[in-house]
Amino acid sequence: MIVGKAKVSMWLGRCAVLATLLGGAGAAWQVQAQSGLPPELAQAWAKTKLPESSLSVLVQEIGGPRLFAISPETPRNPASVMKLVTTYAAISRLGPNYVWNTSFLLSPDSQVSDQGVLKGPLYLRAGGDPVLMLQDVWRLLRDLRLRGIREISDIVVDRSVFGEVTIDPGAFDGAADRPYNASPDAFMVGFGAVRLVFSPDPASRTWKSFIDPPIPGVVVEGNVQWADGQCPGSPAVTTDTTSDGSTVRIRVSGRGAGSCGEFDVFRLAFSQQEFGAKVLQTLWKELGGTMTGQVRTGSIPSNATAIASHQSPPLSEVIRLINKRSNNVMTRVLLLTLGAEAGRRPANVSGSVQIAQDVLARQGLPMKGLVLDNGSGLSRNGVVSADSLAQMLQKAWMSPVMPEYVSSLAILGTDGTTRNRLRDPATKSMAHLKTGALRDVRSVAGYVWSSSGKRYIVVSMVNHDRAHDARSFENALIAWLTAK
Repeated sequence: MIVGKAKVSMWLGRCAVLATLLGGAGAAWQVQAQSGLPPELAQAWAKTKLPESSLSVLVQEIGGPRLFAISPETPRNPASVMKLVTTYAAISRLGPNYVWNTSFLLSPDSQVSDQGVLKGPLYLRAGGDPVLMLQDVWRLLRDLRLRGIREISDIVVDRSVFGEVTIDPGAFDGAADRPYNASPDAFMVGFGAVRLVFSPDPASRTWKSFIDPPIPGVVVEGNVQWADGQCPGSPAVTTDTTSDGSTVRIRVSGRGAGSCGEFDVFRLAFSQQEFGAKVLQTLWKELGGTMTGQVRTGSIPSNATAIASHQSPPLSEVIRLINKRSNNVMTRVLLLTLGAEAGRRPANVSGSVQIAQDVLARQGLPMKGLVLDNGSGLSRNGVVSADSLAQMLQKAWMSPVMPEYVSSLAILGTDGTTRNRLRDPATKSMAHLKTGALRDVRSVAGYVWSSSGKRYIVVSMVNHDRAHDARSFENALIAWLTAK
């Protein structure tokens, strides 16, 4: 009897969530279906006041029938939902245990004197690791110090795994200092962004700021105003980044409650190549080393041997970061890696896109109308149809890499980009989803678990100047499925 009551309570909870989202369950059931939408979802869509021509939506039971679809074959911009395509192609081709390697090497004629001076250049083989962080580079350099090296001349960085893949970070939307616009690179450290740390000083009621890593030539100007009271959420801080060629100035402004504690902001201040070089120089100096030469791009002798190496986390963990946090530059690097590992070295975007499409085609996924572009979804040109995405999600569910792939998606109401959505106990954790948003795009796709125990594939894409108004429809759609 207790179990029965629990089930009834859960069912009522789901109905309550759906009624709230739709503006009243009784009214919803009085609305007639529009172009295949169930009545309650037709009402939710009507409330957005968006034209039906802007919508592609598809719902299908995994391994079962399609419930409904609107414009499923129309190619639309999916924004970051495109990451589903790139990450599935990559993990199905490379495998969940694939790793990237970054190594320091020496040529056979290089010698270290008794005083720790390295004769000849130090070589760095960049492997295109999308999640190489400051601490990883620090450990690599520390390994050199442990081997008695104190002074080096040049560091030669071999980026030949990729071709010319540098992009203008300001080209997409003019926000050249924002990390989501970062350029891909074979030697990308910390996504190429400097970290501005703001630490509260209650005694003086001020915010102290510093740069990590402490790269020379970066100056923080302005200040964040101190506020008292309870922390209302993340401090509202704005930045303006300028450079005169020798000095990068980051002017900050805004307001933050001291009770919020220390917080940080990430910004692009240099190109990937410049930032990588400055990181190597700064960290080497911190470790007590000296450098008499420069960091430059070049080739590694074929007979050079590795003396220090770093291995990335496995691809299964990397795609969790990509899909849950929707990291653009990591996705770009992953796409290039797919091309490089297929023999397209030095890898470029067009060749890597072709490899990704070939991987999918060999699985019976022609992805008709797909324009993968850079693979991340940060694009005005990338398009895919709801039908193609649904077919791919079905194939992924039946694939050997299903556990790793599905677990890379955000858990509804729990983490990633969906952590603040549908957190009611009736819906929380009942879906694994990837979301996408641009100025004129709203999208969501993934897997939804219903109260009946069935599993569904859901894809919704809206392309319109007011696409942001479709969020309520997305929530209603997901809640409706969890209640089925």
